[in-house]
Amino acid sequence: MHIVSLAGGIGGARFLRGLRATAPDDQITVIGNTGDDITLFGLRVCPDLDTVMYTLGGGINEEQGWGRLDETHVVKEELAAYGVEPQWFGLGDRDFATHIVRSQMLEAGFPLSQITQALCTRWQPGVRLLPMTDDRCETHVVISDERGRRAVHFQEWWVRLRASVPAESFALVGVDAAKPAPGVLEAIAEADLVILPPSNPVVSIGTILQVPGIREALLAKTVVGVSPIIGGAPVRGMADACLTAIGVETSAQAVLELYGADLVDGWLVAPEDSGVALEGVRVAARPLLMTDQDAAAAIARAALDLAQELSG
Repeated sequence: MHIVSLAGGIGGARFLRGLRATAPDDQITVIGNTGDDITLFGLRVCPDLDTVMYTLGGGINEEQGWGRLDETHVVKEELAAYGVEPQWFGLGDRDFATHIVRSQMLEAGFPLSQITQALCTRWQPGVRLLPMTDDRCETHVVISDERGRRAVHFQEWWVRLRASVPAESFALVGVDAAKPAPGVLEAIAEADLVILPPSNPVVSIGTILQVPGIREALLAKTVVGVSPIIGGAPVRGMADACLTAIGVETSAQAVLELYGADLVDGWLVAPEDSGVALEGVRVAARPLLMTDQDAAAAIARAALDLAQELSG
């Protein structure tokens, strides 16, 4: 069976680890969010792609959910000693190596999809990891603060400001001219089913769906989503701040409606959200807290079972 999954960072990566464990013989293609990508210190950083790669490859810092295991920060400290900005984004020494390799390959003319494949040769994540696009797309956030109304990169709003300044809107700069990366539409066309993990519905899954052609391709497929909201609160992260910015309440019901019945055929919610309903969508309630890898595998199994029921 060929499974396609869209994914952001920590939540998506942990779900995918459970999916790989529960479906070890199936082909899994992951379409990763690149809207969070940013250039720092002259290096191209792809946080969500790297989080998926490190998590599935056994190199992630489990406590943080991001960054490398056994990391050191000598380079970061030396950059700070020189007064180099930004100092609010902490890259570790091991992580720097990944960004150096990626940046060198970009400079040499390789597209991001080929670079990601090359990086995965080392990590062997057990899935095919594709960026949503090879084109440069970056999420920016419109805010108003003491400096006035302005747009900042999503990473500055998320990491430096910790979403403490309300977002007025999001803009995926460059998406209008972007194309799905090679292999993305083909993978969707060949998929037996598609799973939307509990990633941020606005700036992870929602970003991928903005790339022209991707949402349209998914409409012909059996799609099951896992709610990132449990009992009116995000499982982790600050999805509530993102939902508020686009005028959507923080609930499993509202996120389902945001995705739409034209896209989603099945929706997994937590038991406390069992009242969620949308015409044309089969809703099933299961425990959704990924407390450990076994719990993540159980959630993935439930999503697979629901998808297989729907696809007959």
